[in-house]
Amino acid sequence: MVVPPLLRAVIMGPPGSGKGTISARIIKHFGVKHLSSGDLLRDNMQKKTDVGILAKSYIDQGQLIPDDIMTQLMLNEIKGLDRYNLLLDGFPRTVAQAEALDKECHIDTVIDLDVPFETIKCRLTARWIHPASGRVYNLEFSPPKVQGIDDITGEPLVQRDDDKPETVSKRLQAYDAQTKPVLEYYRKKGLLKSFSGTETNKIWPHIYAFLQTKLPDISKKDAANPR
Repeated sequence: MVVPPLLRAVIMGPPGSGKGTISARIIKHFGVKHLSSGDLLRDNMQKKTDVGILAKSYIDQGQLIPDDIMTQLMLNEIKGLDRYNLLLDGFPRTVAQAEALDKECHIDTVIDLDVPFETIKCRLTARWIHPASGRVYNLEFSPPKVQGIDDITGEPLVQRDDDKPETVSKRLQAYDAQTKPVLEYYRKKGLLKSFSGTETNKIWPHIYAFLQTKLPDISKKDAANPR
């Protein structure tokens, strides 16, 4: 029996592009290991590892975490997953990180969520939360019954700083400046596969069809063999 080669994929997309939703669907259907730089950082900061303490010192000063720290953190983790199909999320963020990754791990494909910034701004700035419960409302998809008021408690809703229009614009500009060169780097290598659209549910079938050419859908196998 021929064992198919393992897949090493990267998913990229601006904040609010639906990366979390798409990644969850890729995991469910194709059984890949999902390695998120954000999750890994949070985990290390919580456990107060050497890298976690160092990373937190940069974040607390509002600075970007240097390439060598992020690269060391991710590559250590990747080495432990060398027997699995892998989806990297949030890494590489710079060309230097992409070059360091290439030395240790052969990337097969880069999935780029190409969602217009205007769509993302509308999506993120429409999000309001009830702080006590964490309930999330979206003024476009799931608005509260009374504007600005939580349905259950009647308490006022707030907008997270991250979702305020001026912050969203800054985050998108930062992503654009930092990540465009990385997309270009992978485009030149012939690895970049861009999926354009304004709705996650409409982009997903195209990503699913593309990945089906590389991996079997394990969710169908589970359905055929109910436990």
